[in-house]
Amino acid sequence: MGDTGPTGPVMDRDEVDRALARLGVEHEAVETSLLALQDHAGRRLLEGAELTGVTRERWAAAEASITLLWTCFDAYTGALRTAREIRARRRWSSRGDLAELTELLRGEPVALPGGVPAPGAPARLGERYSLDTLVDRMNQLYADCLDTVVAADAVWSALPARIDLLAAELGRTRRLAHSVGVRPGEHPAGDDLERITRTLTVLRERVVSDPLAYWRPAQGSSAPGGGRPDTTVYDREARALEDVRREIDAVLAVRQDAEQRIVRLRDVLSRADRTLAEARTARGEVLAKIAATEVPVVSGPPTALQERLVAAAEYRRHAQWHRLSPLLEALEEQAEDELLRARESLTAVTAPLAVRAELRGRLDAYKAKTARLGLAEDPELVEKYERARRMLWSAPCDLRVAEQAVLRYQRAAAELLGPAPRVPGQGGPADRTGPGA
Repeated sequence: MGDTGPTGPVMDRDEVDRALARLGVEHEAVETSLLALQDHAGRRLLEGAELTGVTRERWAAAEASITLLWTCFDAYTGALRTAREIRARRRWSSRGDLAELTELLRGEPVALPGGVPAPGAPARLGERYSLDTLVDRMNQLYADCLDTVVAADAVWSALPARIDLLAAELGRTRRLAHSVGVRPGEHPAGDDLERITRTLTVLRERVVSDPLAYWRPAQGSSAPGGGRPDTTVYDREARALEDVRREIDAVLAVRQDAEQRIVRLRDVLSRADRTLAEARTARGEVLAKIAATEVPVVSGPPTALQERLVAAAEYRRHAQWHRLSPLLEALEEQAEDELLRARESLTAVTAPLAVRAELRGRLDAYKAKTARLGLAEDPELVEKYERARRMLWSAPCDLRVAEQAVLRYQRAAAELLGPAPRVPGQGGPADRTGPGA
């Protein structure tokens, strides 16, 4: 069994060489990582930025950790250099050299003032560390620093550029909105544009000064920089700008076909006016020709709609498209309703005349039928026909009395005509009166 010391059995030359090779690889890896961190674009941006909020707090801690990292690395480098020098004294190291190397490689040869606390832990009094423990500490500190740097760089790389692009689109939309009269205080879309402008300005300032406030770490991820930028506010304003753009497109569409729509509105309201005039004329005729009938009153022309149509023409003349758009939509619906109401009014007013015309047609149809069958000269039929005819062709005509007269003539004609002849082999109303009916 070999000699032993405070750190355990003394290492032989092969063990020393293997340990030095492993520590050399770790030293090179740590040095490469520290140099990469030193040259990282995110670190340089953090050093030169005026930070606020959570980013300022985390970067202050990260800067202290970076300083501590270099202190640890320098101590690690010095211990490793000393071990290599001892090993290089002789090709075949003596027992004393091996004992000294064992103490360096397995013991705690590195003393640091204040110690090397774990990330987030309070500072401690001076402690001694083995090289392996020191590497673990440096890896922990490096991971925390890299996480801060990578997260800030990711937010700065993603959000400000996107905000600038959206702001450029916002500027184009504002100019287009002004050209069609969509302005703050005059149209809701104009107010939305002002709000979006303020929100994007504030968002960009906050993203630049406090990027880590807009970083969402990935759940369950321990890798440095695991997560994504928080684009909630940006996405909301982008959707709002798209809604405004659609509203402006609708206003532009109004500008393109406003004249045709106003012409169509004038035509619809003109037809409604003519229909109402016809209904008023028909009402006078009904009151003069039909007795004992309640005729509905016909309203006047749609003057309110005409006034609003004049206002629409004024809006078009002065290029106030944002006001014209909702007005035209409302007028188109109301004008169609007005035309329908005018037609219903005409139908209601002329209903008595339609009833009289139906009674006249029915009377003449029965007279023609009796004439074909040679019964036109029957005295009773002639007397009932003349009475019904006088009532229907006199003014004013009492429709209820005239209808009774026509019914009496129909019944008298039906009695003289008798049952309708039946065609052999075909069923008819008479068939249902036989046996078994």
